[in-house]
Amino acid sequence: MKVIDLTHKISESMPVYPGTERPKLEVANTYEKNGFKETLLTMFSHTGTHMDSPAHLFADRPALDSFPVEQFTGKGLVIDCSDLQEGQRITMRYIECVKEKADQAEFILFHTGWDNYWGTSSYFGEYPYITEEVADYLINSKKRGVGLDVIGIDPISDENLTIHRKLFAGADIVVIENLTCLGQISNELFTFCALPIKFENSDGAPIRAIAILQD
Repeated sequence: MKVIDLTHKISESMPVYPGTERPKLEVANTYEKNGFKETLLTMFSHTGTHMDSPAHLFADRPALDSFPVEQFTGKGLVIDCSDLQEGQRITMRYIECVKEKADQAEFILFHTGWDNYWGTSSYFGEYPYITEEVADYLINSKKRGVGLDVIGIDPISDENLTIHRKLFAGADIVVIENLTCLGQISNELFTFCALPIKFENSDGAPIRAIAILQD
């Protein structure tokens, strides 16, 4: 068995969505003064590698803490879209190439290679994003989640979050953003786990995402 960490590290210097404050990691207790170390974390719920719930955009839709824990684990499939250039769209062509496996998967993860830009201004540029037809496929095939190694499933210019709204209005699905290391996974099905911090009425939450591969 091999386990691959698909999660960016949270730090005070990490990139965050434009206009969002960076997280703060303050040492609240020290070995010298208190005999132990404890850190006060202050950050937005959509920091780093994180998960969006339908409640992110719709008040009457499920929050993460209302989902059963089974929502956050299942069969995953990485679809390679790393040939795409800036601003190009992830179309159904990529799914059709691996349709049989895609239909079996509970999580579809799109590998664009954009995580190579993590920590640079280019990361928030014209990254690849999914089309409405792909969103329809995810809804109709009742996927538990969709993930990407970019900041969002909508283009950075779409303030209406059209694809987010389409997914969250039509399905009990989660959206996972800012994944990394997807290129280390083949195009075979594997066990995917993405467990969000469990807090009340969570519109979104940082996660620790991993891939479990069988030898």
